[in-house]
Amino acid sequence: MRLDKYLKVSRLIKRRTVANEACDSGRVTINDRPAKAGTEVKVGDVIAISFGNREVKVEVLDVQETMRKEEAKELFRYL
Repeated sequence: MRLDKYLKVSRLIKRRTVANEACDSGRVTINDRPAKAGTEVKVGDVIAISFGNREVKVEVLDVQETMRKEEAKELFRYL
């Protein structure tokens, strides 16, 4: 699955366009490498997102095309 779509489905970022912009500006990394919006996300990847002076790190536990809001937290684990 594309990184921008995963960020939206997992509710880490609310809108796909915002996820796309975050990737393009270099604020998102996968396994400590800068990632573009089209980068494929796999189970076990570690995603780091910089929000201003705060950084969120999560490990991908599952990849799903669609997910209900209540179940979205099952897709990742905070590190």
